[in-house]
Amino acid sequence: MKSVKLVDLSMPMENCAFFPRPATITHIDHYDWTKQLCRLIDGVKPTDFPNGLSNAMDYFSASTHTGTHLDAPLHYAPVIKGQPAKSIDQVPLEWLYGDGVVLDFRHKKAGEFITLEDVKIALSKIKYTLKAWDIVLIMTGAAAQYDTNPDYANLHAGMSKEATIWLIDQGIKVMGIDAINFDIPFKYMSMEYKKGNKKVVMATHCGLGQDREYVHMENLINLEKLPSYGFEIVCFPIKIAKATGGYVRAVAIIRD
Repeated sequence: MKSVKLVDLSMPMENCAFFPRPATITHIDHYDWTKQLCRLIDGVKPTDFPNGLSNAMDYFSASTHTGTHLDAPLHYAPVIKGQPAKSIDQVPLEWLYGDGVVLDFRHKKAGEFITLEDVKIALSKIKYTLKAWDIVLIMTGAAAQYDTNPDYANLHAGMSKEATIWLIDQGIKVMGIDAINFDIPFKYMSMEYKKGNKKVVMATHCGLGQDREYVHMENLINLEKLPSYGFEIVCFPIKIAKATGGYVRAVAIIRD
C-alpha cells in the first residue's frame, strides 16, 4: 500500500493573535458549563452527571477573514462576469481540491511586488508548466513569524495585479499565500499611494476588473514543508451562507 503524508497548512485560531481583527474565544470549562446546563435542563442536578461534570463549551467570535481563510469572489466585487459574485457557500467544491504548486518568493523583501516576471522565473526554476485547475501557493516566508512577531501584518511581499491576472488566465481558480494579505501590506500600500501610485490599493482584491473570477487563501503555514509540486490540496471552507469568506482547514496530501 502506498503511504500518504498529510501536511496541515492552516494556523490555529487563538486569542491575542497578531491580526488587525483577532478572534475572541471564550472557553467554558466542565464545571461552569455543568451549572449552565442544569439551568437549561429543568430538574437536572450536577450529581446526575458522571463525577458531577457534564461537557465543556467554547464561544467563538471573529471576522470570516481571520486566521487561515478563503476569500470568496463576493469579497472582491458584487458583480463578476455580469453575474452576482459567488459567496463562500457558492464556491464550487471542484475548485478546492486539486494539484498543488508552491512558488518560492522568500527572497523578495517585505512590501515588494511579486511580478509576472517573478512568477515565470519561479516556474522555470522548478521546471513546471501550469495546467488549468492547479492550486498555486505563494511562499513569502512571513508565516514563520505569525505567532511571534507583532509586526506580522507587514512582513510579506505581495502579489501584483499583472501576475495574478496571468495566473487566472492560465486556468488557475484558487491561489494562496503564507501571509496576512494577498496584496502588499497596508503599510507599504499607503506609502505607494502617497507617491501617486493609486493602482496599488488592494490591486489583487479589487483591481482585477469584474470579468475574472478566482479565489485566494490567506494566512497559510508550513509551505516550506511541501515539494514544489507533486502533491494535492484540499481547502474546503466552512459553509457560511452569503459570507464573503470562510475559515479553511487547508491540507496538503503527499503520496509516495
